[in-house]
Amino acid sequence: MLRQLLPILLLTISNVFMTFAWYGHLRFKGSALWIVILVSWGIALFEYCFQVPANRIGYEYYNAAQLKTIQEVITLVVFSVFSVLYLKEDFQWNYLVGFLFIILAVFFIFKKW
Repeated sequence: MLRQLLPILLLTISNVFMTFAWYGHLRFKGSALWIVILVSWGIALFEYCFQVPANRIGYEYYNAAQLKTIQEVITLVVFSVFSVLYLKEDFQWNYLVGFLFIILAVFFIFKKW
């Protein structure tokens, strides 16, 4: 059971790095683009150090569609927290509605038919 949760933990850590690599620079609009790209690539290296093992281990317990679905849900949760706390953006009601549809997608992907 714990081994099945390890990929989820690793994907969560990976997504934190990914979110900062992709969106963290938005608070530094005055920085040169080439610097932002290099820093983002440096951060993305750490993202891959967690993402690759997460998928390798996770594939023992989940199929590829399930792994991708887990990753997308984690990405949306991490990004929502990031956008509110780091970028100081409001969380809109329609985001919640969209998340409910994604939860519905999770149901269909993980349900044994």
